[in-house]
Amino acid sequence: MLFETHTHLNDEQFDEDREQVINRARDAGISYILNIGYNRKTIPSSIQLAQTYPFFYTSVGWHPQDAISCTEEDLVWLRSLTSHEKVVAIGEIGLDYYWDTSPKDIQHEVFRQQIRLAREVNLPIIIHNRDADADVMSILKEERAEEVGGVMHCFSGDISLMEECISINFSIGLGGPVTFKNRRVLKEVATTVPLNRLLLETDSPYLAPHPYRGKRNETAYVRLVAEEIAKLREITVEELARATTKNAKKLFKII
Repeated sequence: MLFETHTHLNDEQFDEDREQVINRARDAGISYILNIGYNRKTIPSSIQLAQTYPFFYTSVGWHPQDAISCTEEDLVWLRSLTSHEKVVAIGEIGLDYYWDTSPKDIQHEVFRQQIRLAREVNLPIIIHNRDADADVMSILKEERAEEVGGVMHCFSGDISLMEECISINFSIGLGGPVTFKNRRVLKEVATTVPLNRLLLETDSPYLAPHPYRGKRNETAYVRLVAEEIAKLREITVEELARATTKNAKKLFKII
């Protein structure tokens, strides 16, 4: 019983075979799916998926790449959606210094406003962090994000950063890159992260695990992530699945 904690199955890459992709995920043992809504376009379709499938849940948030387009009206809209029974998190939100699409100061402000929203409505946060470790951690601490906690999506840091994240009540989300042969540091993180702070994800259709690297990712492949981490930790896939599913259900308050 696996919990896929980060996917984008409403992406247009799945328009031709979305139902088959979802069926393959179920066949692979994925019992819960958290689909991510991150702007005006993706949030409605993500909520629609969650309303259509009992095992789907959704988040709502404003991606840092789109921060420049975020208005006060958008933030009010996000808040109105948090009362939906299938909305279980704020995200993905954070900072992205790789893609030069939104000025840093605007990213910072939109990030802070959404952390405050998460604290106001008592929902955990899904963090997008690309090339912005120091600023992400600083803002999380300054805005008291530990009060609601959350997950560091697609974690790519080292053990030191992992421990810092856990110290402020954040779990570690690992996906396809942990299966790549050249990601030694990430494998060390997968081995040492406390089992009660580990979550599994794919970020599909992106970041497909080995042996599908470079191809379209899909939620069924979260099993490959689980198999790799279980091997690294020298435990069974079943043990890992039980623990990580328990972690996700607790974080996202799913009964």
